[in-house]
Amino acid sequence: MKAFNDLADFSNEEIAAFIALANRLDAHPEPEALRGKVLSLLFLSPSLRTLASFQAAMTRLGGGSFVISPDMSIHGLETRPGIVMDGAAAEHIREAVPVIASYGDAIGIRAFAERKSLEHDMAEVEFNAMLDLIDTPYINMESAMGHPCQNLADWKTLDDLDIPANGGKFVLSWAYHPKALPLAVPTSTLYMAAKRGMDVTVLRPEGFQLPTPLMRKAIFAAEENGGSVRETDDRKEAMEGAHVIYAKSWSSTAHYGDKLGDHDLRENLIDWCVDEPWFESARDDCRFMHCLPVRRGVVVSEPVLDGPRSVVIPEARNRMLAQMAVLHQMLGGS
Repeated sequence: MKAFNDLADFSNEEIAAFIALANRLDAHPEPEALRGKVLSLLFLSPSLRTLASFQAAMTRLGGGSFVISPDMSIHGLETRPGIVMDGAAAEHIREAVPVIASYGDAIGIRAFAERKSLEHDMAEVEFNAMLDLIDTPYINMESAMGHPCQNLADWKTLDDLDIPANGGKFVLSWAYHPKALPLAVPTSTLYMAAKRGMDVTVLRPEGFQLPTPLMRKAIFAAEENGGSVRETDDRKEAMEGAHVIYAKSWSSTAHYGDKLGDHDLRENLIDWCVDEPWFESARDDCRFMHCLPVRRGVVVSEPVLDGPRSVVIPEARNRMLAQMAVLHQMLGGS
């Protein structure tokens, strides 16, 4: 396997095989599987779970890893194209990326969206420019519009909870956050649930619609797998019979790249904080999911986050297990 970039690149059977391998590695560890293998980790945006889970995954499989980020580089890394480098940074990403990649057997790259132009970010311009610089296997650790590692872990979490694919009701809900956040998790989570064959409802206020091309991608995946996708701003209707609510904040697509416009739109939406009354029309066993980090009392209330509905901790642990399966396949584990 040369790349782990998007769940769309894999059949549902291949995804099931990843999850089966993750479960096997959890139950029956293989501490020598990747002995002598090295994973290069390039973080152009901050991380807790992605960084720690990849390092833990490589260690558990007997391999090693190293981390590079602009803040850690003694020279500083310049990422902008076509710039005269007469500022603080002494090294450009065009030299840094191929060097970093050459030190490992595979590379993981994490680079958030610029969030200036929606079309630019949907085209994954920055991420693809880095891929053009390498010839080693790579893993998308989060790009402008994708987070496949989170998606695979979430698919596993839904399986672990015995939440049905066909017939399962999945609510992807916008939640308040004081800042405009990237679209990678919500758009790729939407696709994950649709590809799984679930009946997916995107619950969001006006102005926070997900991009039309990515909605179409999810709708097509749902139709292919016996599910459905729809949007609404009616909370009670969206939660009717829901098996799971997945909360995530994201920036306004109506004011993409416009901080003031986005701020003005969201400042009156602080009531979009997931709380127990949200679950009145849901199933009694409806679960709460979130990719973390999450702001308590802002995105979700503490009673929900700390209560029996919440599965955010096992969901986060599944990041490590899912990535162990990906690394095992990519780097030649037996």
